[in-house]
Parts: sequence; structure tokens; C-alpha cells
Amino acid sequence: MFDYTATYTDQYQITMSQVYFHKGLKDETAIFDYFFRSNPFKGGYAIFAGLEDFLKSVEKFCFNEKDLDYLQSQGMDQQFLGYLENFRFRGKIYASIEGDLVFPNRPIISVEAPIIEAQLLETLLLNILNYQTLIATKASRMRLSAGSGKLLDFGLRRAPGAGGYSAARAAVVGGFNATSNVRAGRDYDIPISGTMAHSFVQRYDDEISSFRDFAEVRPHDCVLLVDTYNTLKSGVPNAIKVGKEMEKRGEKLKGIRLDSGDLGWLARKSRKMLDDAGLNYVKIAASNQLDEYVIKSLLDQGAPIDLFGVGTSLVTGRPDAALDGVYKLSYANHEPRLKLSENIKKINLPGKKQVYRLLNEDESFYGGEVVTMADETDFDIMIHPTEPDKSLELGAFKKVPLLEKVMENGKRLTEPRELTEIGDYSQKQLLKLPLEFKRFEYPHIYKIGLSKKLKTKRDQLVEMHKSKLK
Repeated sequence: MFDYTATYTDQYQITMSQVYFHKGLKDETAIFDYFFRSNPFKGGYAIFAGLEDFLKSVEKFCFNEKDLDYLQSQGMDQQFLGYLENFRFRGKIYASIEGDLVFPNRPIISVEAPIIEAQLLETLLLNILNYQTLIATKASRMRLSAGSGKLLDFGLRRAPGAGGYSAARAAVVGGFNATSNVRAGRDYDIPISGTMAHSFVQRYDDEISSFRDFAEVRPHDCVLLVDTYNTLKSGVPNAIKVGKEMEKRGEKLKGIRLDSGDLGWLARKSRKMLDDAGLNYVKIAASNQLDEYVIKSLLDQGAPIDLFGVGTSLVTGRPDAALDGVYKLSYANHEPRLKLSENIKKINLPGKKQVYRLLNEDESFYGGEVVTMADETDFDIMIHPTEPDKSLELGAFKKVPLLEKVMENGKRLTEPRELTEIGDYSQKQLLKLPLEFKRFEYPHIYKIGLSKKLKTKRDQLVEMHKSKLK
């Protein structure tokens, strides 16, 4: 994992903290909430990812000597630098479970800490969680399209810088099986996978020689790229020859890869050629600008593709490119806080809160959650956050709290979870979500409501601030 220090932040986080420090506010408790305002990809859900990386980073988050020297060169005073020298996060963090389904306009994480500590976490939190949640959600959509087909992350060379490293992790949370990224494989224990490049085939005077050498050196993981010259007239016939030669040595050709042309048509033709040659066990992999829509189209056509290698669309989160996650102050100076806006949808929810998921009798998702004040235990109705005439009686549902305390005094309270465990959990949660929320076009809108107590508190603060402006 990338080694973050506390200068991995925006400059204004430090300048605000400098003011808090000199005005005697450094020990004042504040609460910030992390949430996003709309689902990515015009979908019906998002997959929460990045929490483990974030918590590991928070435990080590500090200003090292190089950081302090740099800040001094930027004009930070010695007294404040002395504070930063001993800076550690010593607050509390409440979070949803990584891999869970999350929805707009409800807290996913709440940070409760002295205000400087909470403030200095903002950029790190948004940087890690926004990107990984975006990529995990994109990966999840591809998993829905691929069904039981294998999905490989091929995106490192198209990723935004080092983002390809965390994208490989997030892809597994969303349902991918492996990555081409060797460093991510090493650090996150993700299976690594890859075939060969066109340049490897081009290096040889004839295609079959390149195939034979590759098979000789990698007999137990031999996947041949068959489209360098002509897929059906050269690539697949040569792969078949090598596959039969491998059989005579007691080995098996693992697969072929298609990387250009009409992938559906080529896959059907290739499958027939392989089967006719008695190589029915050889898998067909496909790559080249794949996304959830292309994968779905290929499988709807009956393309016999076993494995999909996805690059650009995965690691760039195409077409969205970013999740609109925000980190808003909801409590400070012993009082609930909110940001006023002419658009009621952008008025954040004040105070310390909890989120409850509504489940049906069979434990499936009803399709709604209610945000309450943290101390509420008895509530029987949720109210639409912007249309108060809309409400829902909650008596028929099981209500499950979603925000768990995962850090206290800057120390984790939970054991780190393996990436495979997080990915499995995500798939199980997705099975509980009704199909209408998972469709790609015009999905059902998941309901997020407020308890009466929270809505009343928000409305009171709105009126108080508006009255000050008159």
C-alpha cells in the first residue's frame, strides 16, 4: 500500500488547522460525515471500497521530518510546527462495512475527533474512498454482466498514475477474479494473470515459433494471443497445432486471447475450430475496450467467451471518472452544524447520526434506509428528506444499524479483513438487492429517509440561519 504522510493533503487543510491551533480550538470535538450525492453511472447502488486502506493509513498518519522542513519553508510558524511534529489521529471513526452497498445522501463514514485531527483527514479520506468506491461499483456492474465468467483487471497502463494500484484492489471488491498488476498482486494477495503482447509474436519470423517457445517455457499457464496477423487463418490454427503438440507432452493449452475485430463472431468461429480439433477444454479470453455494456452484448449474442480482460473503462471509471463524495461538518462547539444552501438537497444533515437499513422478512433489501440521530432507538416512520408529505411506516421491516465504530483513540477496533472476504461479502449483499435496483437503465430509486427527530433538528437549524440573514 502507498505510504501516505500528512502532507498528502490540500494546502487549505493545513492553513485552517493553523488558525484553529492559534485560536485555542485544537481540542474542540468535531464530527464530519462522508457521503455522496448521486449514484455513479446512473445506476441504482454503489459498492463501498477503500476502508481497509484508509484505516491503515490513518494509524500511521503523521508529519515526518521532510514534511516539517517543507512546511517551514512555506512560512508555517514554529509553534504550529511543534504541534504538527507530534500530530497523530486520536479520534473515533464510525463506518459502514467495506464491500457493502451504499446509497446517496446518507453517512457512509463519520469521523469524531478534535477538529484539527478530523480536518486533516479529509483529503486522504476522499482520495482513497471516492476512487475505490467508484472502481468497485464499475467492477460490480461488469460482474453482473459477466455472470460466472472470469474478469481480469488489465488497466494499469491506462490508469491515472498510481491509481491503477488501488484500482486492482477495488476491482476485487466489486467482483473481479485477478489482475495483471504484479505489485497489487504482491501487496493485496490478488491472483495475477497475463498472456503475451503482440510485440512478442512480432519478434519472431513466424507466429507458430513464438507460440511454441511460449508454451515450452510456460506449459502450465499458456494463453496464446491469436490476432497479431489473422485470427482465423493464422492465429487459431497455429494455436491448435501447439495445443496438440502440448498434449503429446502431457500438457494442456490453457487458452487463446482475442484482442481485436468482431469479438462475438470470432469467439464462435474459434470455439468451433478448437472443439473440432478436440481442444474443447481450451478457454477463450477477450479484451479490447470492454465495459459492462459490451460484455452483456457479447453474452446476449451467445459468444462463448470464458474470460474478459478489462482495462480503460474499469480504471478510469468511464464515463463518470469521479465519485462526488463529500466530507461535511455536522457537529462542532457542542452544537449540531449544517451548510445552508438554496438547494435543499445540498443541505447536509446535522449532528451525530446512525443509519438503519430496512429488510424484508426474508432478509432481502426492501430498498430503503432511514437516517436518525445517534441516540434514537425508537422510531416508526421515515420522512422524505425534501418532500415532507411523503413518508413510510416502518413497522413491517427489520431495522439494521449500519455505522459501526471501527476506530477509537486512533486505534483500530476491528481485525483487518482479507480482500477475498470483502469481495465475497459484497457479492452476497448484492444478491439481497432486488433486480430493479441493479438494472443499468432507469433503475429503481433506493429510498433514503429521515427520522422525525433528525428532520426537526435540520429544519430548526435551517430556520435559525435564515433568520440571521434577514
